[in-house]
Amino acid sequence: MTVRPELMEILACPKCKQSVDLTEDGLAINCQACRLSFPVRDGVPVMLIDEATTIET
Repeated sequence: MTVRPELMEILACPKCKQSVDLTEDGLAINCQACRLSFPVRDGVPVMLIDEATTIET
């Protein structure tokens, strides 16, 4: 199950309010501005800062 494109259009990072991108595998939503990755569980983005992990370069 993937995140609907309509939802991706309105999602923003809860920390910095910048736009976010869905990963290719659909398992996470990344914010490039603050380098956070938010999990997607059963097609539902978990946009909680406490649930985010740091994107490693």
